[in-house]
Amino acid sequence: MINQQLLHPESIVIIGGSNNVHKPGGAIVRNIIQGGYKGILRIVNPKEDEVQGIKVFHDVKEVPPTDLAVLVVAAKYCPDYVEYLAAEKKVRAFIIISAGFGEETKEGAVLEEQILNTCERYGAALIGPNCIGLMNDWHHSVFTKPIPTLKREGVDFISGSGATAVFILESAVTKGLPFNSVWSIGNGKQIGIEDVLQYMDEHFDAEYDSKVKLLYIENVGNPDKLLFHASSLIRKGCRIAAIKAGSSESGSRAASSHTGAIASSDSAVEALFRKAGIVRCFSREELTTVGCIFTLPPLKGKNFAIVTHAGGPGVMLTDALSKGGMNIPKLEGPAADELKAQLLPGSSVSNPIDILATGAGKQLSVAIDFCEQRFEEIDAIFVIFGTPGLVQLYEAYDVLDKKIQECKKPIFPILPSVHTAGPEVAEFLKKGHVNFSDEVTLATALTQIMKTPPPAAPEIELYGVDIIKIREIIANIPSNTSSTNNTRSSGYLPPETVHQLLECAGIPMVPEKVSADQKELTTFADKVGYPVVAKVVGPVHKSDVGGVALNIRTPEHLALEFERMMKIDGATGVMVQKMLKGTELFIGAKYEQRFGHVVLCGLGGIFVEVLKDVSSGLAPLSYPEAYSMIRSLRAYKIIKGTRGQKGINEQRYAEIIVRLSTLLRFATEIKEMDINPLLADENDVIAVDARILIEKSEE
Repeated sequence: MINQQLLHPESIVIIGGSNNVHKPGGAIVRNIIQGGYKGILRIVNPKEDEVQGIKVFHDVKEVPPTDLAVLVVAAKYCPDYVEYLAAEKKVRAFIIISAGFGEETKEGAVLEEQILNTCERYGAALIGPNCIGLMNDWHHSVFTKPIPTLKREGVDFISGSGATAVFILESAVTKGLPFNSVWSIGNGKQIGIEDVLQYMDEHFDAEYDSKVKLLYIENVGNPDKLLFHASSLIRKGCRIAAIKAGSSESGSRAASSHTGAIASSDSAVEALFRKAGIVRCFSREELTTVGCIFTLPPLKGKNFAIVTHAGGPGVMLTDALSKGGMNIPKLEGPAADELKAQLLPGSSVSNPIDILATGAGKQLSVAIDFCEQRFEEIDAIFVIFGTPGLVQLYEAYDVLDKKIQECKKPIFPILPSVHTAGPEVAEFLKKGHVNFSDEVTLATALTQIMKTPPPAAPEIELYGVDIIKIREIIANIPSNTSSTNNTRSSGYLPPETVHQLLECAGIPMVPEKVSADQKELTTFADKVGYPVVAKVVGPVHKSDVGGVALNIRTPEHLALEFERMMKIDGATGVMVQKMLKGTELFIGAKYEQRFGHVVLCGLGGIFVEVLKDVSSGLAPLSYPEAYSMIRSLRAYKIIKGTRGQKGINEQRYAEIIVRLSTLLRFATEIKEMDINPLLADENDVIAVDARILIEKSEE
């Protein structure tokens, strides 16, 4: 519940405000005063008469009715303060800085719940507890520094961690990234990251509101809400980037202990971000770099020119951009010759354009003009210009400032001398620009942006998928437990049922026969033709128990393998399939609580476990999402075809991914699923082996 008392309070009371600016109670008073707050600021402190020039109330009972209360007192006192202020002083917004709640103990969680219940009862907004506060252009109710430059066109930043918010602000300020608002939601007991996005979406004004949102997330409390409102904001013209911390098992545990919430599966978050169109970042530097890129005009292509007076950084930037799939085209011909003639002797113009360490503002201006006006294939310009101690940087940076304003093509300023040329860089930033001090970090961030797809269409691809038949098959799966109410049945489906479900989804499977009768299997093999493959039915991990035999070419060989496999512990039969050749692919899925089905794809066979090169998407998937998943694989060159080998039918692979995701959308009883491998060539993609784990509730 976000209200005007939280965003634009006419009066604020600080419970625990003090004169000691080295403690939260004093620092938050200082920041509100220095931030130019124009409302009425009140302070409650029983031990002080005056705090930072403001007369103090010794008892909360003396305080007049107030819009917003900021609590900087021990956790155990907070519930009573919230109850009294809401009931007696008409406070309808609370920011609780204090820690010691659900992130620490069960007793703290009880206090947190009491506060939430009070706020809900009185219709009050609640930020925190365990946060650094809220900052916008009206009030700076935070106890930390730095306080960034606040502009209407700046970034909206929402963080689930107070300390991380501070460090991200530190990173952003040095780059010149401006802010519009900063939200530290702490434990997010009432207002979480998803709720802030919802408010920004539902109240979005394209003329006045910030179009850049940066997020630091440790736990996704409501995936559907995050997906809906992030997608909606992006479709309205916003750009969103986020860090999701806690991707490893240990990191996930740390994230959960930090906020007292259950950490989210990393593959599920990756899939959610892809569907929403959120650019995923993995460090503070990357997040703030992406934010700076978002402030520049959008890129219209992937062909870049690099203007530098230092060869090494130009080479490193070229490598990093090329690795990210972007192009540094060679510049040649009459225009390149003319440019070279206008630069200092020894300069290089092939791209990177090296104007030499002795190059100054004049040479920089000429190089940028040629990239803007003469080299039509160039979509954006990177300018690396630090100090070699030979030229006046103020002149060069004035040129850069002028060109950024004049040029239609985006210019990325890379000014690495933040120490030796601190005043010059600071002057450049004061003019409203950003600075990318490290060229490789810039290239990495740009790569993340370029590979992030737009928000997926909400429609479900139903063509060719028999939903009615799928539900009939699921309904007819017998329970393997008693019929007692509310029991659950689970287990792997038999091959024939798996085959039926895939058939309903339009996913082709290699011809197969399952039987405990050798003669039936031999007859089938004769029909489809040798060679064939035999697989034991019953054990889950067939390869681990010797339950797979390839390249069976005669009935006699098949009989021997049948006899051997039927002796394997747990064997109930043998499956025989026509043996096919092709590139092995993989599609899998897992049901994640709160998220739904996460669909995975990649190379198949042993490569899934060895290389762990998989992409994830959130069901149901659209065709653009499926293509994005496939093309983000490190092994995409193999899928596309390399070294004279033909690629696979990528369209068919994407179609199967989409069809499987639709099947899962209407069969939530499926908890795990693997199709491994699918065999693919330039003509078709066919499922060879599949297993489905199902869990049903018995009503």
